[in-house]
Amino acid sequence: MQATWTILGLAVVVVASLAAAPRRATVQGFFSGADAQGRAPGLWTLVLSQVTTWIFARSLMNAAILGYYYGFAGSLAYAAYYLSFLTGGFIVGRLREGGATSVQDWLRARFGAVGTGAYNLVIALRLLSEVFANLLVVGLIFGAITGGDGTLAILAVAVLGLAYSAWGGLSAALRTDVVQMVLFLVVFAVALLALVTRPDFSLAAIVAAEGASGSYSGWVLLAVAALQVFSYPVHDPVMMDRGFIADRVTTRLAFLHAFWISALSILAFGAFGIQAALVGAEYDNQLIGSWAGMFPTWVFAALMLSLLVSALSTLDSALSSAARLVVEELRLAPRTLTGGRVVMALFMAGGAGLTLWGNASLFDAVAVSGTASMFLTPVLVVGLVMNRPVARWSYLVSFAAAMLGAALYFARASAWAAGILPEGHKYEQLLAICIVVLLVGFAAVLAGTRAPGRVASAG
Repeated sequence: MQATWTILGLAVVVVASLAAAPRRATVQGFFSGADAQGRAPGLWTLVLSQVTTWIFARSLMNAAILGYYYGFAGSLAYAAYYLSFLTGGFIVGRLREGGATSVQDWLRARFGAVGTGAYNLVIALRLLSEVFANLLVVGLIFGAITGGDGTLAILAVAVLGLAYSAWGGLSAALRTDVVQMVLFLVVFAVALLALVTRPDFSLAAIVAAEGASGSYSGWVLLAVAALQVFSYPVHDPVMMDRGFIADRVTTRLAFLHAFWISALSILAFGAFGIQAALVGAEYDNQLIGSWAGMFPTWVFAALMLSLLVSALSTLDSALSSAARLVVEELRLAPRTLTGGRVVMALFMAGGAGLTLWGNASLFDAVAVSGTASMFLTPVLVVGLVMNRPVARWSYLVSFAAAMLGAALYFARASAWAAGILPEGHKYEQLLAICIVVLLVGFAAVLAGTRAPGRVASAG
């Protein structure tokens, strides 16, 4: 019965998404998000698109899992990443004040092809991980409710998501995001109401909860989020792409509203994980199995549907950003509808292929990509905020430090990485990595500013 209701709900979402997609696709709309009349998206279209592409399935599961293990501190730590809307909005505003039309445009003017090449590598990996992680959640959900491995569901959602995404590109993503976000809020509100009206629910207990493993690691993760949150939004092309498609006032307000809506949604979903720990539920299959035993069928189906809606929404946005990256920035495919659609198909195939890899740790992708993005922090603080020239070699040193840090965390179980990393919990190791990456990056960038004669030109 759980599987039946979830599948029916997903079918409704897919049909609504296909109905919302534009009937006629244009190249401008596909890559830049303009509607059929060439108009930029309005405020609430932009807000809902930002929110639904950032409270995606992986994030909801992460918030719940961290809440289960580390209590309110764990969910708060993940919600802290949503300060990215404030830091991202600030960075977009400064970029646009200087006349830049994208992050790549600003980097190209200061570091040439080397600058954009390093950045594009990081965001390409980020986009691929987004496709992988959201398809993985789809597989986990259907594996839990049907007893299989979820492979068929992954393939079905991949094909359906690609179908409407490839039709209209960014313009389709913006329109379907609105529909999907409204559906998400309705479904999630129903599930949340069922949670807070349980006889054993207590908001005070949720806030005071220390989780199944104690709150210490949650506070460590909060420190990690604080170090990563300045650069984190810049390496997310979905957010950055939406920072340059509307006027500056609309964009600034959209980032502000997206922050509080997203943060509250993440904290609310984290409460489901915290509650599972408070009632003593055993951790079962990314909490999906735990919830199946805690809630009535209709509540469980509402939770699963909210995860699936957010997965679909993120998939179309990730694919549209992938098309823009490969076509407009890397220029590896023609700026045509066919060129963009081929890129989308390749990224979807790559993400679906990675689900066969076997790594089901959803937070790892956040930690690794967040660490990799930290090379941008000293560059943006000194180069954008302080408006001082940064040497190309400094940029590359900061990039190398961040990539090495990301590789260390990713491979922390291997002998070579264990010999470098300090002993301790994985989040303590991640915090140490982040501190070292920032120290090396700032040292290199500040050293480079003392040698203006060696600063790279735009050519």
